[in-house]
Amino acid sequence: MKILIADDHWIVRETLRQVLKQLGRTDEIVEASSFGEMLQVIDNSPDIGLILVDLVMPDFEAFDGLKALRRRVPQVPLVVVSVHENREHVLQAISLGVIGYIPKTAPPSELLEALRLVMDGHVSYPRHILQQTSEQAAVRRAPSGPAAARLTDRESDVLLLLGEGSSVSRIAEKLQLSPHTVRVHISNMMRRLGFGDRASLLHYAINRRKDA
Repeated sequence: MKILIADDHWIVRETLRQVLKQLGRTDEIVEASSFGEMLQVIDNSPDIGLILVDLVMPDFEAFDGLKALRRRVPQVPLVVVSVHENREHVLQAISLGVIGYIPKTAPPSELLEALRLVMDGHVSYPRHILQQTSEQAAVRRAPSGPAAARLTDRESDVLLLLGEGSSVSRIAEKLQLSPHTVRVHISNMMRRLGFGDRASLLHYAINRRKDA
């Protein structure tokens, strides 16, 4: 797998490069220090299989930059590596379709595990940030009891796997469904439980599993 590391700090790029080498599963690692450089690398490397990107670097402003990148390469999985460690940033990134969010303060062991997960087809989000006290309180106000009871057995299976950190493709594989069917179940659960976006449903699934 060819991986692109996009960050304007060379120390961060080198750290990520060394951790990726430990995994021993990369054919090539390419780097960029700005949005312009990143687009040049992408144009010259159509076989990129994963992008690790900082939220703030030259010409790339947080979520506007992330949206632009998603439009440019919608088929390439994205992992955010960021100094921002608050739930709003994580949830916003999730809502834009990233498969991972790694704080820059994460210790090497945590960084290694997060990258291993995303390269295995899972998602990896910092639960200690998602489960901050005020957000837990908001999640606990989400529909439960009768509302949760209206989920079908298959929807409950999908919700459980979401809470475990499985991606849509991994859920489809485990439940022997098509990815499209999994997405339909997710949409149905969002409607039944009253969530406006997938990030809120994921947040609910994580906390529901923790409380089980």
